[in-house]
This record gives sequence, structure tokens and C-alpha cells, in this order.
Amino acid sequence: MTIRAVLFDFSGTLFRLEHDSLAEHADLMRALTAPVGVAEGLDVDPDEWERRDLDGDLHRDLHVKALLAAGAVDPHDFYARLCSPPFWQPYPDTADALGTALPTAVVSNIAWDIRTVFARHGVEGLVDEFVLSFEVGHVKPDPKIFRIACDRLGVHPSEVLMVGDSEEADGGAAAVGCRVAIVPPLETGERSDALLRVLREHVA
Repeated sequence: MTIRAVLFDFSGTLFRLEHDSLAEHADLMRALTAPVGVAEGLDVDPDEWERRDLDGDLHRDLHVKALLAAGAVDPHDFYARLCSPPFWQPYPDTADALGTALPTAVVSNIAWDIRTVFARHGVEGLVDEFVLSFEVGHVKPDPKIFRIACDRLGVHPSEVLMVGDSEEADGGAAAVGCRVAIVPPLETGERSDALLRVLREHVA
């Protein structure tokens, strides 16, 4: 089946949370940005953690609690940085990958408006739709969030490629008939062209 549209995950796929001021809590950052489930070392209620990307207040409270437990001096300031555009870096091929002629949507489990990150890097206009969990009321791998994205783009799921970094979360797109491609969530300096390679492989 010909691919007529592409869905992209946000964190670990198009952008990565990277900044020198976050380096001291690198292990915690990986835990906080785990795509699904409660990562090892986080002392939070599992049920609440599963719902964090549906509720901005809950997202903030749980992250502040985890940051405080990890010894962050000012967890509220630290959390603000996690949701701040300057702390998110694009992968080297993000702009080119978004700049294909195909309809494109970003599908993310997130509780804050990531459009500001895309705008900061001049690529917001390359995204046709943002399908964010806190806005649509569903989190990956729930098939509903992928159906919403396909419907908004006006393309049947069988003609859509989902590109993400998590088999468990982004792989949920396969349940609605999308093709799925996984890229590794490496540091941005260690992954130069994974997105473009995936597109070359799956998009004629």
C-alpha cells in the first residue's frame, strides 16, 4: 500500500530533551520521559502516572514530586525547564523529514503545548496536525489517538506511516492498520539521518 501521510512522535523521535543544566539528572530525565509505564526509580502512584499526559496539573505535580525526591534544588523551576522550548533540541534531519510533500501529523503523549518547540525552531508550519494526548483525551498506544490523527489528515490508516521511538507506545498504530517504523532515541548528536532513512525505506 502506498504511503500517503506520516505520523511522527515528538520526544525521542523529532526532538530530544537536552541541555547542559539537565545533565546532573540524566537518569531521572530518562525515567520522566519514558513513553509508557512507570520507569524504575520513580516513586509515584502507577495509576496517576498512567494519566499524567491527560492532565496538565497532574503532570506538573507528579514531576515536581519525582524531582524533589531526586534532590532537585528547585523542582518547580526544573519542571518549568522541562516544558520550555530552549531545552528541546531537534534531530539534525527533523526539518527535512517534516518537509516532505506528504500530509504530516505529530502524535504525542504530552500534557503541555509542544507547538512552542516547533515554532522556536521554525518548523511548526511543516506540521499539518498536532494530536496531543491532553487535548484529545487518549494516550498511545490507545488506537483512538491514531485514528484521530488519520481522520484529521483525511487518509486511511493503511496508507499512513507512524514513526516513533517506542514499540510499545508508537507500535499501537499497527492496531488501526498503520505501518510502523521505530528509530532509536539517541542523543541528537548521535543520530544524524534516521528519520530520512525511514522515509526513504517506506515512502516511494
